[in-house]
Amino acid sequence: MAEAERREQITAEIVGRTGITEAMIERLVHGFYARVRSDPMLAPVFEARITDWEPHLAQMCAFWSSVALMTGRYHGTPMVKHMRLPVDAAHFDRWLQLFETTAQELCPPVAATHFIERARRIASSLEMGVASGQGVMLGVGERYRRKSSSFRGSPLGENPESIGP
Repeated sequence: MAEAERREQITAEIVGRTGITEAMIERLVHGFYARVRSDPMLAPVFEARITDWEPHLAQMCAFWSSVALMTGRYHGTPMVKHMRLPVDAAHFDRWLQLFETTAQELCPPVAATHFIERARRIASSLEMGVASGQGVMLGVGERYRRKSSSFRGSPLGENPESIGP
């Protein structure tokens, strides 16, 4: 079986099991980022880096299509883009809180669970990548915290650290 056929088969199985569609992904992404853009903690991080939101939203729809439905639409390097961001565990927790709330409000329960499980793995991976980019290796159960909390688009603090759960 060709790779394209296999991918289509996997996507069809996920759609059948979860009910997730591209339209649902678009509603979720747009709803989530509307919340991010008005959030006091996350908005400054995003607004300092994203000047044209339409291409970003299209890219995030492709990303979530690839993550949730295995479509292969996204061809980017999210870890590289996130490693230099001035964020830590508190930002990832807030990101997850907004994402989970949005998914639960906009998606049927099975679909919301599917999205949320993947979002949690992504947040954990990105947090480890951000920590690693700052020279901090997190142990099992450790979270990444920066010592400074000035977030107006400039790098945070010079002394990153990890803390236990």
